Formats: sequence, structure tokens, C-alpha cells
Amino acid sequence: MLLDDINRVFVHYWEHLIELLPKVVVAIVLLVVAIFLSNRISHLVGGRLHARSHDPLLAEFLTRLTRWALILLGLTVVLQVLGMTGLVGGMVAGAGLTAFVVGFALKDIAENFLAGVVLAFNRPFRIYDTIQIRDNQALMGRVEALNLRTTLIKTFDGKHIYLPNAMVLREPLINYTRDGHIRQDFQVAVDVSQDPGPETVRDMLLEFVRNFRDVEREEPHTPYIILEKTEGPKATFHVYFWTYSEEYRRGTQELKSDLMQAIRQRLLQQNYPEPATVQ
Repeated sequence: MLLDDINRVFVHYWEHLIELLPKVVVAIVLLVVAIFLSNRISHLVGGRLHARSHDPLLAEFLTRLTRWALILLGLTVVLQVLGMTGLVGGMVAGAGLTAFVVGFALKDIAENFLAGVVLAFNRPFRIYDTIQIRDNQALMGRVEALNLRTTLIKTFDGKHIYLPNAMVLREPLINYTRDGHIRQDFQVAVDVSQDPGPETVRDMLLEFVRNFRDVEREEPHTPYIILEKTEGPKATFHVYFWTYSEEYRRGTQELKSDLMQAIRQRLLQQNYPEPATVQ
């Protein structure tokens, strides 16, 4: 009796498997075709977007989004072929606690994905912009890519940092290169005891800065110098100047360093007493 029951159950499942086997084969073929078509179509869409769009980050993001949307559509068709759409719907509807736990576990993933969608269409940076998250030098670098969940930046010492999109969207972000110009400053302390007055030194320094290479001279980015303080024979000037910021680290920082050294040499050539402090 027991053997008859076991045999009957085995035969039932075997017949069900034989009946389901063609659907499984069709489903596998459809899944392979869906993945192939998603790759081909997303490649074509990406090519057109990159050719016509001035925003490579947005083009790349939409290309990946297209690929995953097509794969998801293919999976839906596969489930329909297998007759599992009702089963999946029933499982989702009946597993309230499980859905809550899974949803809570995937909260960060969903949050970063939605933040990525927002950043794709409305973000405070372009590719290769230099940005900084919060006031944290460790989270400063050049934007390399925007993915579905993360934004990739490369720091100036060669490290790759994958920032969650939710952090990029939520935290204060400093963009050093979006405007194309950035203002820099430094102080110059000069002994003016042998000079008619600080104004003469200021005018000489301002003329020198204006004619220095790569320093902006057009409004509203003209350089200026203010007399910050005087202590006995020493006058301290604050030098402000603008420069292009496309290459933030190499361009702007090296220019500042070169200008500071050049001003010190200029003061020494003009026979101002040493040391002429530039910092």
C-alpha cells in the first residue's frame, strides 16, 4: 500500500516534470534571447546617446538603465511562460512579514538607486569635475563615473572611492570646477621701512599678479590686493586672484605655488629686506 502511494506520487511528479520540460526549455531560450537583445539594444541606445548628448554621465546611466529594464521585461515573460506569475504574486501578497524584512534590508539599495536616478537628470557636477563631500578632504576627487548605486571619484593620490548616491544627494557638496574659475589667495609680509608707503608695494604687487601667466584679468575675475595689517615696519598684504579650474589640483595649485615663489623673487630683486614672507 505504501509502495503504491509512493509510486503514484513519483509518477505524478514525473508526468508533471515531463509536461513542464518544454516550457523550461522555452523559458531558458527566451531568457538567453532577452539578455542578448538587452545588450544589443542598450549598446545601440548608448551609442546614439553618447553621440548626441553633451553629458556622458547621463548617457551612460540611461544606457545601463535601458539594459536592466529590458532584462526585467524578459524575466517577466519567462515567468509567464512557466506559469509562475500567479505563484509569485501570491507569495508576495501572502508574505507580509517577509516582504517587510526584505524591504528593510534593501532600503539602502533602493535609496541609492532612486538617488542615482535623480542625479542622472539633476546633479551638481559633470564628469571630470573636482568635487568634495562635506568638508572632508578624504572625500575629494575627480568624478569618473555615475552608476545605478554609486558615484565613482578618483582622489589626487590615485585612490578610487565609490560614494553611495544617497550620500552624494543628501550631503553638502563642493564643486571646484563647475564654474570654470576658482579664486585663490595667500599672504605677503613685506618690510616697507625703506619705501614711501604700503600703497607703493601694493600697486607693484598688483601689477605683477595681473601680468602673471594664467591669472584672469577680465571682470568679474580681476585680481585684487588688500592691506590686511601693519606691525612696525612690516605690512601684510592679502593677495586674491582667479584662475581656470579645469585641472584643479595640477593647474590651480601649481599656479599658486609658482606665483608665490615669483612674488618672493620679485621682492628680493626690488631690494626689499629679507625675509619677504609669502604664505
